[in-house]
Amino acid sequence: MGNIRHGRLASRSAWKTLAVGAASVVGVVAVSGAAIAAYAALDLVQTVKPTVKLESEQVLEGVPDVGAIPGGVNLLVIGSDSRQGQGDGFGDPEEETAVLNDVTMLLHISQDHSHVEVVSFPRDMLVDVPECTDPEDPGSTLEAMSSVKINSVLEHGGMECVAKTVEGLVGVTIPFAGVVQFFGVAALSEAVGGVDVCVAEPIADEYTGTFLDPGTHTLSGMAALQFLRTRHGVGDGSDLGRISNQQVFLSALARKLQSQGTLGDPVKLYAIAKAALSNMQLSSALAQPTTMISIAKAMQDVDLAKIAFIQFPTAYVDGGAALEPSESADLVRTALQQDLPVQLNPDADSPFASETDPNAPAPTDPATPADPAAPTESAPPADPNATAAPPAEALPGDVSGQSAAEVRCSVANEG
Repeated sequence: MGNIRHGRLASRSAWKTLAVGAASVVGVVAVSGAAIAAYAALDLVQTVKPTVKLESEQVLEGVPDVGAIPGGVNLLVIGSDSRQGQGDGFGDPEEETAVLNDVTMLLHISQDHSHVEVVSFPRDMLVDVPECTDPEDPGSTLEAMSSVKINSVLEHGGMECVAKTVEGLVGVTIPFAGVVQFFGVAALSEAVGGVDVCVAEPIADEYTGTFLDPGTHTLSGMAALQFLRTRHGVGDGSDLGRISNQQVFLSALARKLQSQGTLGDPVKLYAIAKAALSNMQLSSALAQPTTMISIAKAMQDVDLAKIAFIQFPTAYVDGGAALEPSESADLVRTALQQDLPVQLNPDADSPFASETDPNAPAPTDPATPADPAAPTESAPPADPNATAAPPAEALPGDVSGQSAAEVRCSVANEG
């Protein structure tokens, strides 16, 4: 990570850093076996970076750090547009010094690990910001603010302040958070071996250097980063179009992680955890490979159809210069607060992503009769002791999003 404002907390002492590294080695060996122990022992101590302690981390006391994490998880992912430490490929770091959280996403894993929601908050959405500890002077407090754009909160009060703001917005506790800059996104995409994304129409964005023909593309490194950054080339050219584009990428990533068994492979998980530790500023509870692996294991068996990517419902304020939460936002809040799965409306207006995959095989002719000799599978008997699944929260048609099971394609900006 670069030298961003919200990261300027006092570095932990050497012995604490070594202790965290040693604990991580023990945990990784426990879940992975001795094969990578020697590598982990050398590598992890050098990887641990200064972290930020979130106020809500207290809810994690006593949680074990090996195996799938028990109970639910709320993890905030913050994408910073800071150019500091990112070279000259993204603009002059001396001239473009803003530290905006242009991406703010909340990952919610249910208590029983049966469903996952990933909620994206538009960067121009107006929010109320609570009092926050000043990251440059932990002994002082920053005043609360009303109706400011959410992407200004990172520069105002750092990672913890963004987490507290989202906690107040949706009404859930967030004990995990991480801030990633440009190179971090590229490194994480490389750690998973690239992501296959579908493009419905030619995308041309000179701002990010993204030029893609229709079809499926395997994106990794800088190409993946620029695909996630582009907004001029997709949808209507706005941040809302970019969110839809990011959902296309993230749903493809979820499919890859499950289909290739990555979430059940300790060595692959370790590589992803190392990439995150090396390239992200993490909250202290998240800054250990064992914690990351435990969270990943909680997701490895979730039905792709029950992983929902949701754009937090908003409407433009008068003048169109900003957004504010719409009435439908209360339904998303209820689902998160009550740990309910969501049911996306199949008729929801989704103008920024197409369900037409130009490389998809032709559909089977429904008029073709089934083979009467083909074996049929009978459903297993119901477990009389099983707990009934909670009813899904049905979202109205103005809430856009998609499930990880849906293969959608990015739509070009024709403007």
